[in-house]
Amino acid sequence: MVIYVNIKRDRGKFLALTGLTVKEFNSLLPVFAEVYRKRYAGRKNLAGRKRTRAIGGGRHGQLASMEQKLLFVLVYQKTYPLQVVQGELFGMSQSGANRWLHCLLPILQEALKVMGVAPERDGRQFAQAEKQHKESRDYIIDGTERRRLRPKNREKQALHYSGKKKAHTDKNIVIAHATTQRVGYLSPTQVGKTHDKKIAEQENISYPRQARLGKDTGFQGDEPSGLKTYQPKKSHAEKNCRPATSDITVPYPVSGSELNTPSQASNARGV
Repeated sequence: MVIYVNIKRDRGKFLALTGLTVKEFNSLLPVFAEVYRKRYAGRKNLAGRKRTRAIGGGRHGQLASMEQKLLFVLVYQKTYPLQVVQGELFGMSQSGANRWLHCLLPILQEALKVMGVAPERDGRQFAQAEKQHKESRDYIIDGTERRRLRPKNREKQALHYSGKKKAHTDKNIVIAHATTQRVGYLSPTQVGKTHDKKIAEQENISYPRQARLGKDTGFQGDEPSGLKTYQPKKSHAEKNCRPATSDITVPYPVSGSELNTPSQASNARGV
């Protein structure tokens, strides 16, 4: 069973399970706790019914402490297991895991907004949201796909099938700061078949003035007005270093999100 007081001693494992360092976790915890208390410390219990006991009374569940609550929701966001697996990790049933996820996910989203680290979800408001950040206007846009269960409906199977990943996926596009790697924008989730450029055009993204935007071939032809775009190209030295054969064995295949930093991986999951 995953318990906060045990897992925090192993910093590598803590980072792998939550996507955050212990320091980042501790900075998020008081904000998360305050948002939780404001929402649930009134006259009603978690089910929305009138309380029959004082707060803290009755039997204590597996998520008694605020640290355990935050750990629970972060592990789900980072690893995205089946709810029955999430329940086994935290000593509860699948239905219990489902109830807690519906309770805690909105709390986490609100806490990230309060801290000012949640990415903008409305493309038309991206330029306005970036005014509060005193950084250079150098960004990178990219698409990120994550695997999902294959839909039973054949039409949905076709929509979610990604020819690039050779799997059924959901897709988002993200805009990250080129230097700090801060994710400034996260698009609504689209089916895996949707092209990156099409999502960008649909979202009508508003960019800060005099911004520079790095992009790959997936956004070729998308040239927003008033914006300088560039597409990184490999040097001759990099090309010459390629192996002569295409028969390359990858012992540890990389799957899931294309994002690199822990906080970016959480944002890309919709938090």
